[in-house]
Amino acid sequence: MELTFTARGVEVTEGIKDAAERKLAPLGRLEPRATSVDLRLIGEHHPTYDGVKRVEAALRVPRKTFRAEAEAGDVLTALDRVKDKLERQVRDHHRRRRPTKRKAGLDSAETQAPAEG
Repeated sequence: MELTFTARGVEVTEGIKDAAERKLAPLGRLEPRATSVDLRLIGEHHPTYDGVKRVEAALRVPRKTFRAEAEAGDVLTALDRVKDKLERQVRDHHRRRRPTKRKAGLDSAETQAPAEG
């Protein structure tokens, strides 16, 4: 799984890169078809949000993209929150898979009462 970093107002250090790789690795195990994760690190300079860091992520899977964003006082906390949101989305996506169609023969065999002899 490939990680791509884009930063605005925040410096992407080796520590942040290592932490992101370590924290987002479980997503690759949950969704083995995942091809890449795009991370955007944004430092807010608005007086109301001074010092707040925002992380936006897009987990790309063939025919599907999971997106999440979170804000926190530091990048690592925001990264944890984004990871939790992406993990929840992937788990929910796997739960929503369509059930397989049952065969008519199997359905009728289950509904019939066993013959007593």
